[in-house]
Amino acid sequence: MTDSSVDLQLPETSEHLKALQDGRRVLAVKQARRSPFFREKLAHIDADRATDPEVWAEIPILDKEQLRALDADTFYNSFCIAGREEISEYWRSGGSTGRPLFYPRTAEDVRYGLLGFMRVLRLAGFTARDIAHMSLPLGIHPAGHLMARGGSDLGIGMVWAGGGNTLPSGAQLDLIRLFKPSVWIGMASYGIQLANLAKSEGYDLSASDVGRILCTAEPLSNSKREKLSALWNAEVRDCYGMTEMMMLGGEDAACDGFRFWSDFCYPEVLDVDTMQPVPEGEPGLLVVTSLTTNNATPFLRWNSGDIVTMRHMPEETSGFGVFPVIRHTHRTAGFVKVRGVNIGFTDLEDLMFAAPEVSDFRVEIVWQDNRDELDLHVEFAEGADEAAAIETLKATVQRVFGLLPRILTTARGDIAKSFEGSFKPVRVSDLRSIS
Repeated sequence: MTDSSVDLQLPETSEHLKALQDGRRVLAVKQARRSPFFREKLAHIDADRATDPEVWAEIPILDKEQLRALDADTFYNSFCIAGREEISEYWRSGGSTGRPLFYPRTAEDVRYGLLGFMRVLRLAGFTARDIAHMSLPLGIHPAGHLMARGGSDLGIGMVWAGGGNTLPSGAQLDLIRLFKPSVWIGMASYGIQLANLAKSEGYDLSASDVGRILCTAEPLSNSKREKLSALWNAEVRDCYGMTEMMMLGGEDAACDGFRFWSDFCYPEVLDVDTMQPVPEGEPGLLVVTSLTTNNATPFLRWNSGDIVTMRHMPEETSGFGVFPVIRHTHRTAGFVKVRGVNIGFTDLEDLMFAAPEVSDFRVEIVWQDNRDELDLHVEFAEGADEAAAIETLKATVQRVFGLLPRILTTARGDIAKSFEGSFKPVRVSDLRSIS
């Protein structure tokens, strides 16, 4: 099969897109009404008038707290609407509800799920001429196997390596040497981990045949993108999805946000206080409704927790210009309080990756001598003046966060090895409960 034989079902015009949205929004409400969870909540809604802005605004927003309140039996018997005989597979959530849920998916859900991934791969410019080393975890979490299956359906030569938690990084590097892929696909943190481990073994991935990288499953800041791109000497693209929905969109050549598959999932950007739509281009809360992968889990007006902007930026060259561009301004992320100071994980990661002297790092917060300590374990780049770099890092962290850290030097490659076997590298660890 060649990549040109697959119909990605792209809307031809904005009018075509709106017609698809309107019909599917009505059906989405009717699907949700089949769920005991939604039945009373939607009793006052005229489903046939769901596209009327005033009617749509009366649909209550679904948030993570409501799912947290459901035990597993209630979720499957009250929220979900597919019978056992209809279920094709289960997708594991990322745990945004406080514990992982396993979402049932019908064959129709899976079909659209695959289309979402194939669109991302096509938008990134991957073709049947590419060999792709795919390092996303395989198993009940859907990102890896859907990316691999979607790539295979497009004719891309997919190396189903899986994550470092199942195929050790050394074996991954051996496969990259063997197959000489033109594309690497995985989480950005793991790409940095692989490159640092390779460098410690005398293998420079920037000299490999990989020219393009596709990331997903974690926030990709500018500093992390630049670090990853430099380590591999490759162009980096990102894509964005939610297990509750599907793969929702990917970056085009501008890398200025995600082209959002708004024919498959309906996006709203709302004021966080009033829950009313914000003007185009203004930041607001992303609320999404599944229009196609709702045959088992009818997610209706789901609060993603992400703060984004949405703009309509038509272009005619790629075939994807009909879709709006969603840009994250602040993805909900973790933070830790140290001596009364809130330190955002993403902010700290940005600061560290932006430092050219830093090759890799991890962070530990410990309780020692009756006070909190912020310990930065740092691998410095080859040739760096470590003494000067340590003083610069201390001054920068103190200036940005108002807190003086302790810097502990680590041998090159040790941090990558410490992440080995992890589903996702954990760079920030709060160890105060065991200190």
